[in-house]
Amino acid sequence: MELLLETVALFALKLAYETEDGSPILRDDPIMSDYEREVFGLLVRRGDVEGIRGRVEYCVGLALGVIGGVDTPLGRELDRLAADFSDARTMEELEAPVIALRDYLKDIQ
Repeated sequence: MELLLETVALFALKLAYETEDGSPILRDDPIMSDYEREVFGLLVRRGDVEGIRGRVEYCVGLALGVIGGVDTPLGRELDRLAADFSDARTMEELEAPVIALRDYLKDIQ
């Protein structure tokens, strides 16, 4: 689960901050410090669904802004997937929506 969450954050931050002529954002980039696997691992071990949702929603919100918000086809789909993620109330309920977010963010890179 920690790797999935880190990957969603990474893909979202890549959309938000990576430029074609700039260096790629990698997992060890300073921008990822609050979204590392270890940070998510701690939240997962604590069962802190709210903390996890807050971190992921922040990153997805940045990506949503970059792709034009909910007024674009890409934005509407990302918003729908983010809403499914936000509806999760338990660790088990997070898995399917986080996989969907990861796959979608990877596809729109």
